[in-house]
Amino acid sequence: MKINIVKSLLLVFIFSFNYSVISQNQKINKKKPNILFIFSDDQRADALGANGNGYISTPNVDKLAQTGVSFKNTYVMGGNQGAICAPSRAMLMSGKSLFHVYEKLDGVTTMPMYFNQFGYESFGTGKWHNEPSAFEASFDKGKNVMTMGMTDYFNAPVRDLDKNGKLTKPVKKGFSTDIFADSAIDYLNNYAKEGTEKPFFCYVAFNAPHDPRSPREDYIGMYKDEAMPLPGNFKGWHPFKFDNMNIRDETLGPWPRTPEMIRASLADYYALISHMDKRIGDIIQTLKNKNLFDNTIIVFASDNGLGIGSHGLLGKQNLYEHSTKVPLIISGPGITKNQKSDALLYLFDIFPTLTDLCELPKPTAIDGKSFTPLLKGKNMETRKSLYTVYRNTVRAVRTNEWKLIKYPKQNYQQLFNLVKDSIEINNLAYKPEYKDKVKELSSLMAGWYKSTDDTANMNPDKILPMEYDYKKLKQRPDNKQPKYILDKYFKGVDLSNVKKTNH
Repeated sequence: MKINIVKSLLLVFIFSFNYSVISQNQKINKKKPNILFIFSDDQRADALGANGNGYISTPNVDKLAQTGVSFKNTYVMGGNQGAICAPSRAMLMSGKSLFHVYEKLDGVTTMPMYFNQFGYESFGTGKWHNEPSAFEASFDKGKNVMTMGMTDYFNAPVRDLDKNGKLTKPVKKGFSTDIFADSAIDYLNNYAKEGTEKPFFCYVAFNAPHDPRSPREDYIGMYKDEAMPLPGNFKGWHPFKFDNMNIRDETLGPWPRTPEMIRASLADYYALISHMDKRIGDIIQTLKNKNLFDNTIIVFASDNGLGIGSHGLLGKQNLYEHSTKVPLIISGPGITKNQKSDALLYLFDIFPTLTDLCELPKPTAIDGKSFTPLLKGKNMETRKSLYTVYRNTVRAVRTNEWKLIKYPKQNYQQLFNLVKDSIEINNLAYKPEYKDKVKELSSLMAGWYKSTDDTANMNPDKILPMEYDYKKLKQRPDNKQPKYILDKYFKGVDLSNVKKTNH
């Protein structure tokens, strides 16, 4: 009798123990994956070793590509203003296309806000080029937030979220790349220490490699100017006028653009990226040190590309591939390793994709489309074409092979075969044998124009001239350019009205 009682008690104990273990494992397994979202600023898609650039060193982001999926054809839809990064970030955060959000996020459900609704803790650091109030509404925690479009790297004005969820007044600190990386690392260390069961959404928005192209001192000279190859579509100036050719980004160098100036710009641009890559490696190592890496989805992307001498342009206020195409790499639990995809994507597709990966309810009232199957190594039907816009002056549509750019105010168009001419130097639009192709893509563009609620006048009454005199354009530095930049890129320019910043 006693033996039976002991056996019964033992069975109860074993059952209770196993139930406890099973329950604990189920609890662990139910924890959603964390999100680490790393966003760079003005980084061309080809400015990465993982994307075939043999001149730049980006080992940490390259490793992300080896452990995940990299996308070859990801685009920012464009912008309604010269500061493309503002609408780009609004589209990313809202999952909406340009004409449904522009650059305004007040009152809009953002990606971190959405994740927060389903139990995620949200943290943000770095550049936030939309309303400060939208940051306050989106994040539980925030450290060293730069609520402006650009800054002198050495004197970045940054703000913190206080206990009341309000951003403090800006305080100028040190080199922004380091400030933002250290803030993310501190957050991850504290998160691990607190032992919260909430998964995290950690958003790290570097302002590198946006101008001013002034690397930290120990990165100056990392790349030799003379070793930098000129872009294959390098020009001294853009061959025709289509908008304000003297917009701020274009004033960072003189006209005509010289090979020496472009090589020097690329050397500094790459140095900024390599420094950022080093700090990204530090953030990822922190994940590993704190046993967070295996359950964290890591996204690396940028808000838009840049000219840097391509087509005679320095900025991103155009619709050429170098300015609209961006890098995108996603790695993490359940994601296929070392794969490349040529699917046509928008940045604002990332929002629904991440919610899908984390098995959250599908967000409503957005324009983005989830591409989760591609991350799982599966086939799926994706867009057959993409539409990009710049202000009311340029429109473009591309398929896997072809791209048509229209300049309605000049009644001019460009047709490129992207398979044979990826750098867009051979305009086929006015060759008789491509008349039907222009007609086909024009019809496709008209469909996109209507479906996106575009507001541009594609048939203006007055046609503007394409000719302009580049010699009349003026190089103008602003007060965010440090002495290094003024000395290197603004020689011979009147600097009497520019407040110099030293470091």
